[in-house]
Amino acid sequence: MRMPAVLAATSWLVCWLGAWSGSGAPSKVLRYLALGDSYTIGEGIGSSGRWPVQLAALLRRHGLAAGEPEIVARTGWTTAELGAGIDAAAPRGPFALVSLLIGVNDQYRGGRPEDYRPAFAALLRRAIAFAGGEPGRVIVLSIPDWSVTSFAIAGGRDLPRIAREIRQFNEVNREETRRAGARYVDVTAASEKALGDGAQLAPDGLHPSATMYAEWARLALPAATAALAERH
Repeated sequence: MRMPAVLAATSWLVCWLGAWSGSGAPSKVLRYLALGDSYTIGEGIGSSGRWPVQLAALLRRHGLAAGEPEIVARTGWTTAELGAGIDAAAPRGPFALVSLLIGVNDQYRGGRPEDYRPAFAALLRRAIAFAGGEPGRVIVLSIPDWSVTSFAIAGGRDLPRIAREIRQFNEVNREETRRAGARYVDVTAASEKALGDGAQLAPDGLHPSATMYAEWARLALPAATAALAERH
C-alpha cells in the first residue's frame, strides 16, 4: 500500500528528528537482542517490567542510545527450543548488545549438566555471531535458583536437589562464558531474595516480579555498558 505524500513526509521528519541528539550530532540507536526463556520474556508481568526492557531504559538514562530489545524468548523453552526459536525468528545482526539467559527448563525437565554444556556453548556461539563476532558485546546471566520460591516450597519439591543442580548448571554456563570471552552476570544470589518476599515474585509464586527484574537490570548494567564500549 502506497503512503500518502503528506504522511510520508511527516514520517520522514519524525525519523530525521529522532536521529539527532540535543547537541546536534546524530545519535545512532544501539540494537539489543535478548535471548532466553520465561525469565527474559517476563512471564506473569507486563512488558515494561521485563529485565531486558528495564536494562535498555537504564542504558538510555546513562547516555547510551539503546533501542528497545528485540526479544526471542518463550516460557518453558529449553536450550534446544531456544535454538529452534532463533531459527524461526531469524533475527538480523549485527547487534550492539546481545544477552543470553537459558537453562532452567533443561534442569527442570531432568536434563544433565554434561548435556547442557554443548547446547549452551552452541547458543553462546550464535549470540556472539549476532554481536558481529565480538564476544565482549555478549552478556550471559546466571540461572536463578527457583528452589527459594513459594511455588517450589508449597509444592513439596526437593529443594536441596534443585539448588544443587542450579549451581551445577551455572558452573557450566560461567565456564563457557569465560572460555568464549563473553561477560557474565550473576543474578542467582539476588534471586534468593524471593524467599518470603511476595514483592519479589510474580502472582504465580515462581517467576520474578518487575521489582526483582529491576535488580537484575541494575546488576547487568556495568557489563552491558562495558559491552557497548567495545563497539568498533
